Amino acid sequence: MNPVPLRIKKDQERRLLAGHLWIYSNEVDTDATPLKDLEPGQPVEVWGGRDRWLGLGYANPHSLICARLVTRRRGARLDETLIRERIATALALRERFYPEPCYRLVFGEADGLPGLVVDRYRGVLVLQLTTAGMERLREPILAALDALLKPDAVLLRNDIPVRELEGLPQAVEVIRGEIPEWIEIRENGVRFLVSPRDGQKTGWFYDQADNRARLRRYVAGQRVLDVCSYLGGWGVSAALWGAREVVCLDASGAALAGVEENARLNGCETRVTTLKGDAFDLLKQLGEAGEQFDLVILDPPAFVKRRKDLEQGAEAYGRLNRLGLRLLTPGGILATSSCSFLLTREAFLRVVQKGARRNGQTLQWLESGQQGLDHPIHPAIAETAYLKTFYLRALPDI
Repeated sequence: MNPVPLRIKKDQERRLLAGHLWIYSNEVDTDATPLKDLEPGQPVEVWGGRDRWLGLGYANPHSLICARLVTRRRGARLDETLIRERIATALALRERFYPEPCYRLVFGEADGLPGLVVDRYRGVLVLQLTTAGMERLREPILAALDALLKPDAVLLRNDIPVRELEGLPQAVEVIRGEIPEWIEIRENGVRFLVSPRDGQKTGWFYDQADNRARLRRYVAGQRVLDVCSYLGGWGVSAALWGAREVVCLDASGAALAGVEENARLNGCETRVTTLKGDAFDLLKQLGEAGEQFDLVILDPPAFVKRRKDLEQGAEAYGRLNRLGLRLLTPGGILATSSCSFLLTREAFLRVVQKGARRNGQTLQWLESGQQGLDHPIHPAIAETAYLKTFYLRALPDI
């Protein structure tokens, strides 16, 4: 389908000229280019004031983000050639820094392909198409991946709520080959079995790999609590790296069965135990029982998914961290994370600090991190810098 014009209101293109890729519906000159005339996913040429060319992208008149730029090159087309070029560029970054083919291969806007996520598990690729524009480009995307990687199997994990905002159905679909129930990956030298078909998200949280690597220096001889452990990315790593005892806590029995299997896989099963239940409830119970740990890891799901949830979500992070801090021995370490991009790094740290003060604790900020190199950040799009992790030392008030 040939692109059609989409005109931005006068003086509304500043953000796009600064590098952003999103266009909101209230920024469109709907008198000149009515949104109602567009189809979901339709290619559009974006124009600013005084007929300034801004780029080529795709539109969805039913979404608040009604268009996304894909390229600023005049004469380019939204086709397999462009997609293959972008994926090849993304692949070059990953191959430079990752010795094994286990990583996020494409991270949406930051890799120049807004609305596309591709995770690589050796010969298996797991895709998420989150926008109508990428849904329309499904076949060119698959062709480009086949040409570059020749994968053994391809799985679409389009079972994500964000697709509903684009008017798209949720589904899981095997595109090619057979998807194994379990695939072994290696992260920071630790072996893990993950399930791309049935696991959370696409099966694994690659974004925390660098933050988990920092764990190695803190764990030798320590008693460790891993809260919201999933398959034991933090906890099993801690056990393999010398922790004397690790307790992994999660609400999912299937996830905890995965923890136990991954502990056996790494030969550290005698030092890993599991607790099933709600994180808040179990943290409270552990505190009431007088349990203490040298290191507490908090890696919960996002508590803030919409701006209107910011206050309530911040309170949830505060409560979780306050409960976790109470379980620390004097001088113990808290490794705490938030993947809610609406809660800024500074605000998250304030929330944790407030919890410590309520507990009568003083914090020392030791180090911090963000998502790994396979989740690059687009400097003009704050939403791509979503993950923050702090390593903090907790001391009694002096």
